[in-house]
Amino acid sequence: QVQLVESGGGRVQAGGSLRLSCAASGSTSSINTMRWYRQTPGKQRALVAAISESGTTTYTDSVKGRFTIYRADAKNTVLQMNALQPEDTAVYYCNALLGDWRNFWGQGTQVTVSS
Repeated sequence: QVQLVESGGGRVQAGGSLRLSCAASGSTSSINTMRWYRQTPGKQRALVAAISESGTTTYTDSVKGRFTIYRADAKNTVLQMNALQPEDTAVYYCNALLGDWRNFWGQGTQVTVSS
């Protein structure tokens, strides 16, 4: 089992920055990939960024050049979000993918970007 707790959401004006953190506990040594998703009302949860165990990162096109995912340490994953736009408004979820393909989710954190 892996437990995930997100922090760092909030409200910011367009062009501003926020840093989301995801703290993992439990069987963290089994984590293969850490991912950030986001979800808006009426839509499916969508992948924003991912970082593999080896440090390889991937981003959805709309955030490339603005968002950065990195591992602060073995148990904390960060999503640095710069140049935020109103369309980035969503609930952001941290996800851990284990080597046995099990997924674990955090509770989500709200990000609101005003124009």
